[in-house]
Amino acid sequence: MNRVVARFVDGRLVKGTTVDFSPGKHAFHLTLQANSSGEESITVDAKNLKALFFVRDFGGNPQHQKPSAFDVSRRSVGRKIRVEFDDGEVMLGTTNGYRPGRGGFFVEPADPDSNNERCYVLEAATREVTLIQDASSQPLGTVAMSPGYA
Repeated sequence: MNRVVARFVDGRLVKGTTVDFSPGKHAFHLTLQANSSGEESITVDAKNLKALFFVRDFGGNPQHQKPSAFDVSRRSVGRKIRVEFDDGEVMLGTTNGYRPGRGGFFVEPADPDSNNERCYVLEAATREVTLIQDASSQPLGTVAMSPGYA
């Protein structure tokens, strides 16, 4: 069972658990975070998502400041990536599966103290995706994304 936070392109945020999310599927089930009325499950249509965050816990740390650059003293696995979403949010991390036109890709946060363990980014919700060279942390290439939600 995965603890997730679903962020939608319209700004909504939903917390819960899922056992059937798969990047190749168009929808998945989300059991909403426990509340006083008991468990409730919803079906999430992936085309409405900005990203799906796999989290350590639902509370997180509101005072946590995410870094604006990679920590060069930390070894990273995968290709370094900078993702800018249509809403202006920026995420730094690493990826093993980014290819333009695929629909989405996983990112592991560059910040070791992040509450996010990994994130599935919907390509249609991005403004710009930049692959970064390892040695100098300079951009390797930028792929501008067209808006997918008109």
